[in-house]
Amino acid sequence: MANPQDKVPENVPGPYYNDNTCIDCGLCPEIAPQIFRRQDDNGYSYVWRQPATPEEIALAEEARESCPTESIGNDG
Repeated sequence: MANPQDKVPENVPGPYYNDNTCIDCGLCPEIAPQIFRRQDDNGYSYVWRQPATPEEIALAEEARESCPTESIGNDG
């Protein structure tokens, strides 16, 4: 389960975030490229834009539920 105390610094403010357990498998940006980006230099993904539509929220949830390290959180 993602830890809100360990959010990576690139996350934009909002309910969705990636924490520092992310291994940058690339799954979340593959599922929801409009929400997640990869931080190649440090080897993790982050939320670069919060989902705004029901469709984007569904994709963010799909990415969260699919995350193999449970690194995506939703505090909303």
